[in-house]
Amino acid sequence: MADKDPLVDTWRQIIVGDEKSWVLFEHGTCVVLVSPADDLAAQAVTILREHGPVQAGSASADFGTVPLESVPGWIVTSHHPDILTYVAPDDADQDDITQDDDNTPLAVGLIGRANRDRDAHDLTVIHVEDKRP
Repeated sequence: MADKDPLVDTWRQIIVGDEKSWVLFEHGTCVVLVSPADDLAAQAVTILREHGPVQAGSASADFGTVPLESVPGWIVTSHHPDILTYVAPDDADQDDITQDDDNTPLAVGLIGRANRDRDAHDLTVIHVEDKRP
């Protein structure tokens, strides 16, 4: 059952509040649905298919990293404000990535961007969090 997936629990801790519906993909990418449609999974797949793939030299290759306080790890942002990817500390070699290392944002960002690209091609939904009234 997807609700027992630790990644779902992690995203529930990251996205706090009852107002945001979101869809989680296999490699940790989450699409937050600001204006939810009837079929949340289909809506998220459409958004990720269009805005998730990474193309070198374009805005789609841009990313930012945000260290998390509520859970261990980072959020990697993308050029689309509603597409976020979670990177856990275990997703990388601990010798190469630490919270205090100056190279951490770049290394984490590259991992998150690669996972977003994988999700944008695979499009495997593992959880839908429906917060519509």
